Amino acid sequence: MTREELDILLLPEVRDAVDRHAGEDPLRIALDRRIPHAREVATQVKYLGRARTKLPSLWAARCIIPPRAFEQSSSEECAAAKRISGGSVLDLTCGLGVDAMALSRRFERVTAVERDETLAEVVRENMRRTGIDNVEVVTVSAEEYAASCRERFDWIYVDPDRRAAEGRRAVRMEDCSPDVAGMLPELRRLSDRLAVKCSPLFDIDEAFRIFGDCGAEAVSLRGECKEVMIYADGRRPTVAAEAIGVGRFETSREEALGEPCSAAFDPDAYSWIVVPDVALQKARLTLSHLRGKADAWGNNSFAFARERPEGVLGRVLPIERVEPYDPKALRRELRGEGVDMLCREFPFSVDEVRRRTGMRSGDAHRLALTRIAGRCWTVRIATRR
Repeated sequence: MTREELDILLLPEVRDAVDRHAGEDPLRIALDRRIPHAREVATQVKYLGRARTKLPSLWAARCIIPPRAFEQSSSEECAAAKRISGGSVLDLTCGLGVDAMALSRRFERVTAVERDETLAEVVRENMRRTGIDNVEVVTVSAEEYAASCRERFDWIYVDPDRRAAEGRRAVRMEDCSPDVAGMLPELRRLSDRLAVKCSPLFDIDEAFRIFGDCGAEAVSLRGECKEVMIYADGRRPTVAAEAIGVGRFETSREEALGEPCSAAFDPDAYSWIVVPDVALQKARLTLSHLRGKADAWGNNSFAFARERPEGVLGRVLPIERVEPYDPKALRRELRGEGVDMLCREFPFSVDEVRRRTGMRSGDAHRLALTRIAGRCWTVRIATRR
């Protein structure tokens, strides 16, 4: 967003137009000559519509939403899940300010650093619209602020930009901006506690390589891994899986991996199949979490239980029967049928299985396909139990 576009959006008549037309068709708005600055109004209506689920507070307050900053921002649900609180926090990567808003409810005072002057002014305006008065937005780069600051904070929070110079997504922390690993001596001068948000592709083990004693946590929302959080505050090394709104599992790093089931798979022995949450998979905690509750032969596989297990992160589904995978038999029986299908540790993707069997997407039948000890299985999931 340019400064000129922001100035237009701050005009009373434009703000009124955005408020009046929120929820309408952006294309129709853009073509309506009666609407002042229709193009800018249409863009805001479009992104406010997208924010209604992801950023409901910004939607409700009719905040200003720059498109690029919106695409890069956390959802409010993920921002609220950060496990830090105290008197003061330094947010070194403000962006649209969604994390700073969430932190304002957990800290007495938030200092948010944003190098882009226009985006920083957007955040200040949005803080006013949402009634948040304990966030100070500073316009400077993270590196410059850290080098010149003489204050101590209870926590530092960083969500590095993961866009590599050539446009690809960066995964290694050293390739992100700011380079948190390279700035560690400077950051330790400002606080003993550091929280870093990483890509969902970030390797959990890298957290311990870079920070030593810390907590590493995979976070999922509605079945999708959203981020890996690192809490570098000197705690004993721990690994956790957080499924927002569902539950959380944490254990020491030493006990994280667990042991796969050593018994041969008996297809007639089980009544329930467990689909572990993706946060467990990402944190490599499936085996540890399900110990004593269900049998699993790998961290990324399904698990099976004789009795319905309680307190697991994931879905527990009733089994109708388990049989060897036979694509020809499935084609004869289910070709053209609507089938809800899950694959874990299986040699073929869902799309490839559909191509081989002629099954369509749907919910008339439910199948889980997996491979255990080199043999492929079809799990028929009961529709009702």
